[in-house]
Amino acid sequence: MKLAGLLLIVTSVLCGLVYAQQNQNTEVGVLHVRGPIYMLVGAGGNITVSVGPDGVLIVDTGTAAMTDKVLARIRELQNKVNTNGLQELQFAAETRSNLPTLRDTNAPLKPIRYIINTHVHPDHTGGNEKIAAAGRTITGGNVAGNIADAAEGAGVIAHENVLNRMTDPPKGQAKAPFGAQPTDTYFMDGMKLSHFMNGEGVQIIHIKDAHTDGDSMVYFRGSDVIATGDLFVTNSYPVVDIANGGNIQGVIDGLNRILAMSIAEFRTEGGTMIIPGHGRLCDSADVAYYRDMVTIIRDRVQDMIKKGMTLDQVKAARPTRDYDPRYGAASGWTTDMFVEAVYKSLKR
Repeated sequence: MKLAGLLLIVTSVLCGLVYAQQNQNTEVGVLHVRGPIYMLVGAGGNITVSVGPDGVLIVDTGTAAMTDKVLARIRELQNKVNTNGLQELQFAAETRSNLPTLRDTNAPLKPIRYIINTHVHPDHTGGNEKIAAAGRTITGGNVAGNIADAAEGAGVIAHENVLNRMTDPPKGQAKAPFGAQPTDTYFMDGMKLSHFMNGEGVQIIHIKDAHTDGDSMVYFRGSDVIATGDLFVTNSYPVVDIANGGNIQGVIDGLNRILAMSIAEFRTEGGTMIIPGHGRLCDSADVAYYRDMVTIIRDRVQDMIKKGMTLDQVKAARPTRDYDPRYGAASGWTTDMFVEAVYKSLKR
């Protein structure tokens, strides 16, 4: 039993660190996605950034080691917006968040307002503490006016299970620093920001028991961009972190939810843009292919379980064989680890 518990801890740590090790000596790249939305790559997990007249909203923060480079890229984007302004946000209400052309280019940069964490792993939350401290959130009430800057830093939003995992980690792992923990959590199917951010509504959607038990997707409704976290990646099989509540069926449900929310521009191409937890920018066709692959492997393993096959027998049968050239790996999140996670999910 002690060995089994140790294996669960090791698997959980690998889920967060496998990509971090690959990005320690890289630079952070920037890709403009659409409207105020940018994608930062090379900092661990992909980071989604909304930059505009209301300030900065960030989805995930990468690894702790890459935080300074991430902040430098964000400052570049802030300066770019402040100097050049934005194209008029046609989809926004005519409120303060739709007036970028009226901004004073000599005014101070609007700060980082919000961080949204898609799950608990350190390649997506490692920069929380330093990046939050560099920002100033928005609060209401009679605090120096109707809307005021709060001094405690940017708000950190996540599902409550992320906070639970950070404050009560498995034995042998340290608690997350207080400054890295979420300041606002939700516990139902999702939540919305209470106001437009840079000209659009922002919706946070919980996917139950998928990559972990605290997964969130973030939908930028005006830009039509979805940030998925590690529920969807393009460079490996799904990482199913059973130690943190993950389950293969939840992953499939989440991929189907992405497809239900997406609208293609033409024949499944273009339209809604999908920012995965790792890998390249995608559209719904990429998600559909990935969903089909995961579903096929799930069904194969389920059939083997019904035939009474053990885990070792399932691994020997290689249910992922035809997809291994594209998604398989012998290190990091290995093919064997994926098959074992699928097997254990279905045995439950």
